[in-house]
Amino acid sequence: MKAIVCTRYGPPDVLQLKEVEKPAPRDNEILVRVHAAAANPADWHLMRAKPFIVRFGNGFLKPKNPIPGLDMAGRVEAVGSSVTQFQPGDAVFGCVTGAFAEYVLARECDLALKPANLSFEQAAAVPVVAFTALQGLRETGEIQSGQRVLVNGASGGVGTFAVQLATHFGAEVTGVCSTRNLDLVRAIGADHVVDYTREDFTRTGQRYDLIFDAVGNRSAAAYKRALAPNGRCVVAGFTTLSHLLVQVVFLGTWVSRTSSQKILLMGESKPDQDDLRFVKELLDTGKVVPVIDRRYPLSETADAIRYLETGHARGKVIITVESADQP
Repeated sequence: MKAIVCTRYGPPDVLQLKEVEKPAPRDNEILVRVHAAAANPADWHLMRAKPFIVRFGNGFLKPKNPIPGLDMAGRVEAVGSSVTQFQPGDAVFGCVTGAFAEYVLARECDLALKPANLSFEQAAAVPVVAFTALQGLRETGEIQSGQRVLVNGASGGVGTFAVQLATHFGAEVTGVCSTRNLDLVRAIGADHVVDYTREDFTRTGQRYDLIFDAVGNRSAAAYKRALAPNGRCVVAGFTTLSHLLVQVVFLGTWVSRTSSQKILLMGESKPDQDDLRFVKELLDTGKVVPVIDRRYPLSETADAIRYLETGHARGKVIITVESADQP
């Protein structure tokens, strides 16, 4: 089978399309023929080993998992003897290791049945960003109906899901994005939009019960200024590690301990089958809709990651996988 292989850390050029052995499922595993995958910021962080601490979990000298990719959608090809939830032919989506390939192994807890109303490309756009937005808003942010919620980075992969999920939870949502994305953010449900190229949301005088920051480019003082007296800020992204450590981990913790406001760093989102099924129900009913910016064939994965690294993707960047025996 063909797969994107990364055997050393570096720029997108280290991603090479190669022929590798097709995996075989063990008793508790599922072999999925991948129709589409999605690129995530995590992919280029792992590819470049930036920040450096990535190496401690992903391999110090070279990537521990040579085939990148986390999000995918496809059809079950074969199942192990102990698998009970899925059978060959099922259309599925989920979060796995090694999605940039024609075939991938998954566990039952990694997958859910694909929403019938979504294409494979749309379904592949969902898992990682949905987990991040859902767990950040619900668990860390403790979102409540009627709250004033602001999403910074509202037009990105995580942000587009955060806007729609916050709306579903009954919040009054403000989305922060650039001029060209204002209409998009309104279209996915934001009640208000702020153009960050013209206005600083922390200096408008508006106060928010919950700030969900998918960018992580603001200071603790700025977050504090924009939060309501008992407001919470959940930082789910970052620009530089030094900024994250100083402004969120150090100063944000100080704010949280010395006032009724909370500035919280969201931990790494965790794949969860119950969360995937929860999002699937919203996708089935059209309450949440994936936003796709660009599509690249598997052979051009390096270009897809290169574009994602610019930080200007609207929604998700999709990798289409064209297996030789794919109908």
